[in-house]
Amino acid sequence: MNIHVTDQQGVERSLRADGNGTLMSLIRDAGMSIRAECGGCCVCATCHVRVDEAWTDALPPMSEEESFTLEGACEPGISSRLSCQIPLASVPDGLRVTLAQDWS
Repeated sequence: MNIHVTDQQGVERSLRADGNGTLMSLIRDAGMSIRAECGGCCVCATCHVRVDEAWTDALPPMSEEESFTLEGACEPGISSRLSCQIPLASVPDGLRVTLAQDWS
């Protein structure tokens, strides 16, 4: 499957995913600019992405833990998700996300 990720400068890359791992690990392993400081433990919000509105309903619902952690994200919005909480096995082909601005 292909996932389209736009970085903080507006450059889009298409990443090929095999359905294993999380969206965060795919983005990180591709060398894109994502901090993901907690390594996927849902405690830091540094893997914050904005899901394209056309795709928000195609993802599994957000857990209470993810919602709570996102409250500490930089400018969270209605389409905000933590990429560490999105398993690639549940991601539809063609998903589009944008990396949120970094805090630093």
